[in-house]
Amino acid sequence: MQRRTFLASAAATGAAVALNPSLSMAQGANPLTAKWVGPYGGVPAFDKVKVADFKPALEEAMAKNLAEIDAITRHRAASTFETVIAPLEDSGRMLNDVSTFYGIWGSTMSTPEFQAVEEEMDPKLSAHNDKITQNAALFARIEAVYNSPDKAKLTPEQQRVLWIYYRNFVRAGAKLSPEAKARVAAINTELAGLFTKFSQNLLADENTWIELSDADLAGLPEGLKAAAASNATARKLPGKYIVVNTRSSVDPFLTESPVRAAREKVWKAFVNRGDNGGATDNNAIISKILKLRVERAKLLGYKTHAHWRLETAMAKTPENAMALMEAVWTPAIAQVAIDVADMQAIIDKEKGGFTLEPWDYRFYAEKVRKAKYDLDMNEVKPYLQLDKLREGMFWASGQLYGFEYKKIEGLPVYHEDVTVYEVTRAGKHVGLWYFDPYARPGKRSGAWMNNYRTQERFKGEITTIVSNNSNFIKGKPGEPVLISWDDATTLFHEFGHAIHGLNANATYPSVSGTSVARDYVEFPSQLNEHWLPTPQVLSQFALHEKTGQPIPQALVAKIEAADKFGQGFDTTEYLASALIDMKLHLAGDVTIDPDAFERDELAKLNMPKQIVMRHRTPQFGHVFSSDGYSAGYYSYLWADTLTADAAEAFAEAPGKFYDKAVAKRLYEDIMSKGNTVDPVDQFKAFRGRDVKIGALMRKRGFPVPPGA
Repeated sequence: MQRRTFLASAAATGAAVALNPSLSMAQGANPLTAKWVGPYGGVPAFDKVKVADFKPALEEAMAKNLAEIDAITRHRAASTFETVIAPLEDSGRMLNDVSTFYGIWGSTMSTPEFQAVEEEMDPKLSAHNDKITQNAALFARIEAVYNSPDKAKLTPEQQRVLWIYYRNFVRAGAKLSPEAKARVAAINTELAGLFTKFSQNLLADENTWIELSDADLAGLPEGLKAAAASNATARKLPGKYIVVNTRSSVDPFLTESPVRAAREKVWKAFVNRGDNGGATDNNAIISKILKLRVERAKLLGYKTHAHWRLETAMAKTPENAMALMEAVWTPAIAQVAIDVADMQAIIDKEKGGFTLEPWDYRFYAEKVRKAKYDLDMNEVKPYLQLDKLREGMFWASGQLYGFEYKKIEGLPVYHEDVTVYEVTRAGKHVGLWYFDPYARPGKRSGAWMNNYRTQERFKGEITTIVSNNSNFIKGKPGEPVLISWDDATTLFHEFGHAIHGLNANATYPSVSGTSVARDYVEFPSQLNEHWLPTPQVLSQFALHEKTGQPIPQALVAKIEAADKFGQGFDTTEYLASALIDMKLHLAGDVTIDPDAFERDELAKLNMPKQIVMRHRTPQFGHVFSSDGYSAGYYSYLWADTLTADAAEAFAEAPGKFYDKAVAKRLYEDIMSKGNTVDPVDQFKAFRGRDVKIGALMRKRGFPVPPGA
């Protein structure tokens, strides 16, 4: 969940941007509002965090922020970039700092005590943002700078920063009547409370588990049995075996378990998160969120929430996003039909006596993969050691961007699982990378990147601090943690977000690093996935857990041959979520029953009955735990269109994915630019032309449309 003031731009999922605060720590001051001290320009004092400090820290930081805004509006000098926009860039530092701690505790260290703070403070934080964006005197000064002929004298980056402030204030309601402003503010406050409740309900359901009987364990690989035992031990259930109700625990079980009844039991628990009735059911919350969003959009002058959201995206309109999704949907479900027929043939050959169901899909897909490509992913997993793959990510980023990494001991961390690395380039400090890899109670599921501090030169050279967070199952002491190929791909993906932040080279923090359009921010991360299967990474870092030998070339060849296998499933389960997200936010001012809407709209799309949405509506945290990806889950496909095209630029180069000339262009035109340049222009500068869809279709093994 994003925790930030309005004045910080949107970044990667779950990111919480923090800037160096300007206050010194007084005797007895709240440690959360104190200046970050120590090496590397200061680091977060995670060892001093107490839940009881969050409320007073947030209140102190909000008060300071409002005082800073008041000083800008009362300044007697003429409205210029230096008297209005520059002070705005310098404001809210303490609040951003506290929000870093707040976001980390909300996503990785949540407890009932902390959740009580969230329920009280999230609406107050929303109201605080509205006090700023609806401040008439402040907007008048921003507008004066925006309309001044002197704007032409500003640097290109300053002009973009000014444009972003003006645009964001207008989109937040700065030009509305007092009555409309009040209603927008009330909606935002109510939404903040609903987002918090949705997240807490989902976390509660994800903190449940499915206990396995001896019969359920039959035929399960020893590694998954050990993980199930470890999960139980961590929850004070010694001698038991459980599957935790999160994707990182459920997907491997569904893939490997030969016990059909056990698969069905685990699958049903997982897909019904947030949809079980009772205190943690999210359906009523979703209906309220959708109603409030469309009301707010209309107050702001937009037809729907989707039209409001996409105005600042690369796609610009919902129609453009829908056109891309629909172009890919048809070949995706066509491929699913082919794959399902292959799976059903195996079931029938084995005299299974049943029709393929969603809880069977992953298990039988692996049988088809083995039959078609002689590839058993269980043969691959012993070569995928988490620590070795982390070293591989480091090495690849060093080849592309010149980064070097050194593990740092002694810095404060919020949990013993977290490790910290200094990142340098040519001997110069670039930033810090924090890694939190393991699942635990109180940590939300999935994987994500955070910005603790954003790079800037506005107030001197300030380096970035980024983190990656995953939910791998922690192994026994001394034993390597083995992960799946899909999880390894996700690991490289999230590290791509971190690299984007580490490569930042901007003057102003609001346009630095990952502070880019929602449907562009996934582009650098998806591109980074392409370095995992390169021969250079696999030969050096895909090493067998016992022998230390690199993955055999014959096995690599099988992985390459099966590269497009499963694209029908992957594309369909993702696109179903993206399409339902967009359709929900294009539905207008009607009361929506989320379950019925999901069922009816998927039927219209001819959704294969053997697949469910990757994120069913009652558990769709991307869309309903904040405004972050609402009407924007299509972004992954939009960004992957850019990704596939950019990947072909490397594939066509003499040095392939380690070609120095292409890597240099990637850094100069995209990775370092942040939001200082329009993303359309960034991509055009890198590729020499606009993006084309043909590469995306080739990547997924789908027919390429004429002219693509």
